[in-house]
Amino acid sequence: MQKIAIQGYEGCFHHIAAIQYFGRNIEIAPCDTFRAVAAMVKRGEADMGLMAIENSIAGSIIPNYSILQDENLQVAGEVYLPIKQNLMVLPDVELEDIREVESHSMALLQCIDYLDNFSWKLIESEDTALSARHIAEKGLRHTAAIASELAAEMFGLKIIAPEINTIKSNYTRFMVLKRYDHDIAPNANKASLYFKTPHEEGSLLKALSQLQNINLSKLQSYPIPSEPWHYLFHIDLEFKCLDDYIRNIDRLQSATSEMHVYGVYRSGK
Repeated sequence: MQKIAIQGYEGCFHHIAAIQYFGRNIEIAPCDTFRAVAAMVKRGEADMGLMAIENSIAGSIIPNYSILQDENLQVAGEVYLPIKQNLMVLPDVELEDIREVESHSMALLQCIDYLDNFSWKLIESEDTALSARHIAEKGLRHTAAIASELAAEMFGLKIIAPEINTIKSNYTRFMVLKRYDHDIAPNANKASLYFKTPHEEGSLLKALSQLQNINLSKLQSYPIPSEPWHYLFHIDLEFKCLDDYIRNIDRLQSATSEMHVYGVYRSGK
């Protein structure tokens, strides 16, 4: 049984993404932070890890690009997960019994249009699944949680209002992490990497102009802490055949001062 490190608690969206990628026959290793996830994988305390990297509404999670770089981990795959927030209560509780709603601040914000219809007190917590577990363990009859279907299933709660998030097309992309071994996943059609260009006029344009017959599906700059106002550029490349990828990497390397491939893997779309 594989041990998978995730940020958050059992029943959270990272847990669902892990099940979607690996199946249910896994052991989950909950971590408080993304850096703790990376550290567990790097030390061999977990077989693989799962780390959110961007959201279709909120955008990129910039600090996690630095984690990828600092910990020298390899991207082995990815998961695109629809984020569905559900209002849940104890099995014998009804809507009129609710006086307060507990969840992570982001989940509360995602559901604010629904919550504005009621005069409930909103309580912020550190994790959606932790809120669900708290209600179940404490038997809180006047408190509802906002969390995933998996959390409701795990903690014996009733979903009293499903999918209350305002924007229904809300997706989070997760990267599957492993210790670096340079392996290329079977049927790979996507790669994640970063590069650095000389700090001079036209250097970024020159680097990007090297890409041919390939889809640049992501371009994200993030700062280099030791070099103020200098940046690394993360890119995701989608390709139809490995030869196209290799040719583009060779050209890109010749136009950059530094380059590192995080992983070559199968797209999660």
